Formats: sequence, structure tokens, C-alpha cells
Amino acid sequence: MNKYEAMVIIKPDLTETDSVKPDLPEEQRKALFQQINDVVTKNNGSISQSGLWQERKKLFFPINKYNEGVYYLLNFASPPLVIKDIRHAYKLNENILRVLITKLE
Repeated sequence: MNKYEAMVIIKPDLTETDSVKPDLPEEQRKALFQQINDVVTKNNGSISQSGLWQERKKLFFPINKYNEGVYYLLNFASPPLVIKDIRHAYKLNENILRVLITKLE
């Protein structure tokens, strides 16, 4: 099993319809973080460390009309062949804007 690090950028709010954007509620945030962790464990991976990296960081360029994102960092060990499945599962989650998975040496 190889060691990996995943940086996940999450939508900072629920809706874009209001002029005032409400923050993602704490219980929904915890549920989303749990979903991110569950994807790794369901694909025979083991999480060594995970947590919020930065709250509402301004993005360098807009992603899906969002100028800010919540950054979540995840360190895990997993078989190399399931990284494709993990990345695909993250793409299906509508609250995730971007994912970067890198292999640690």
C-alpha cells in the first residue's frame, strides 16, 4: 500500500441564490468530512490523518462561480489501483469543487 495525500476543496456555502451566502452548517460540514473519509475506507484504504486545513480561503481563480473554498486535507494509505475509484467518487459529490491526490514518498 502506498501513502497518499489528498487536498479537497469544498463549497463554502449552501446556495448561491442569496446575496448573503450562508456558511455550511457545522453538522453538514461534519457529515461531508465523514463522506470524504468513508470513500477511502470503503476502497480498502486506511486514514492516518485528516482535518480542516483552511477555512474559506480565496481561490486564485473561480471554480464553478465560487471565489472561496474550504480546504480539507487527508493523509491515507491505499492500494495504487483504487486511486482512480476514489477520485471518481469525489467527482460525483456535488459539494466538492476540486481534488488533488498526490503520492507521498
